[in-house]
Amino acid sequence: MLKNNLLIIGLLALVGNALGQSKITSKDQLVGQRNVITTAVPFLTITPDSRSAGMGDAGVARDGDANSMHWNVATMAFIQKKAGVSLNAAPWLRQLVPDVWFYDMAGYTKVGSRNQSVVTASIRYFSLGEIQFTDDFGNSNGNATPYEMALDVGYATQLSEHFSLGGAMRFVNSCLTCGSTGTIGSQFKPGRAAAGDIGVYYKKPIKIGGTDVKWATGATITNIGNKVTYSTSAEKDFLPANLRLGTNFGFKIDDHNELNFNLDINKLLVPTYPVYFTNAGGGDSINTDGNKVVQYGKDSKDVPVISGIFQSFYDAPGGFKEELKEYNIATGFEYWYDKQFAVRAGYFNEAATKGGRKYATFGIGLRYNVFGIDAAYLQPFTQRHPLQNTIRFSLLFDIDAFKKQQDAKK
Repeated sequence: MLKNNLLIIGLLALVGNALGQSKITSKDQLVGQRNVITTAVPFLTITPDSRSAGMGDAGVARDGDANSMHWNVATMAFIQKKAGVSLNAAPWLRQLVPDVWFYDMAGYTKVGSRNQSVVTASIRYFSLGEIQFTDDFGNSNGNATPYEMALDVGYATQLSEHFSLGGAMRFVNSCLTCGSTGTIGSQFKPGRAAAGDIGVYYKKPIKIGGTDVKWATGATITNIGNKVTYSTSAEKDFLPANLRLGTNFGFKIDDHNELNFNLDINKLLVPTYPVYFTNAGGGDSINTDGNKVVQYGKDSKDVPVISGIFQSFYDAPGGFKEELKEYNIATGFEYWYDKQFAVRAGYFNEAATKGGRKYATFGIGLRYNVFGIDAAYLQPFTQRHPLQNTIRFSLLFDIDAFKKQQDAKK
């Protein structure tokens, strides 16, 4: 047992506080039933940077920067600067716990004689504070300082004047009993996984009503990797594999004012939990193989990762209507003045039966010759939400501009 369940509450808050389903007698009863998709290591879905966070967590088709590997590594092939670094930090679940933090550091450099390719890397660290374990009688079983982290490397290249392709590899280490001072730590092991991303990006100037528009579209599949377990006997859980599609429209109002609009559509590529038949005693029916008998949906137990990705498009127990609810929408805009000061706002919407995350975001940004600073604020539409008043901060360092400054001083 956990003394205060802070770790469990924190992880579930990331994916919408999954609740168990009540037993049903007809498929019509599934309408409006809460059926949240849960995964291992949900920290991989946290928005690391303040720029996209200020635009409703949308970013698959926005112009690339040092933080773009999380959104779509392919966008980085069109970065104009030769090299850059970013640092991001955010206190997480502030309404529940005071000592949970998310950190991210990312960087990139142009490679090749024509500067049409990019090598990038990042590290994410999710500190879950300190927890105390107790037994069934309330006796202390030691403390722990759990954490999760991910190391990424990626590569993107332009295949034509308007099109780019990118990929990334990721190592994930989830240590939920690390630093344990009692016996709990010896009973569990860190969950580890290797995963990969692939993304495509297309950008081209177009005209809308006679107005020149910078248009771009992108698509990416992220976190395709092995399942995770924390013990040798436990059932393995899927990584949060995700499909993201999006578009961006950029309008230059005059020489000093610009507007950008972003729209992303996301879907977890993870099987949906099915509804099982019940026996006479009210429990789950068990077949001769010792497995639960599925009433609606598809069984996700022992499903391979690739099969689970394809199954995620048609396995919702409520049918097509429920499948549609598994797509969430992120949209936002960004206003730039003289390419130095930015104001941002956005909206994120997730179906109530799939987690119910609905929130508005706001952000600002400043750009200097070498440094850039971004900040974002998240405000849910429900009171006492775990993500209420979430604030993110980002610092960007333009290595290319720094070198030019140093050369000018010589």
